[in-house]
Amino acid sequence: MKEISTIELQNLVEENKDLNIIDVREVDEVAQGKITGALNIPLGLLEFRMHELDKSKEYIMVCRSGGRSGRAAQFLESQGFNVINMTGGMLAWEGETV
Repeated sequence: MKEISTIELQNLVEENKDLNIIDVREVDEVAQGKITGALNIPLGLLEFRMHELDKSKEYIMVCRSGGRSGRAAQFLESQGFNVINMTGGMLAWEGETV
């Protein structure tokens, strides 16, 4: 599984790169702040909403600490998606949130 650090992702966000970030935390967790532009698909709903995703795009998976996003990345990878897991999760994120 490919991984990206919070610092690397923060730099890409600040450079206004075209990113596809999926936050797999629950709705109440995301309400406390998420990375700008991140799409919230709770891990439990990912299997049912993966039809919304495009296999030609690369997705960066985010959660609270990196565990759920790692599981999400493994699942999507097994379905043919190109995914990267953000290590450390939002606990390690020091960038802006909305």
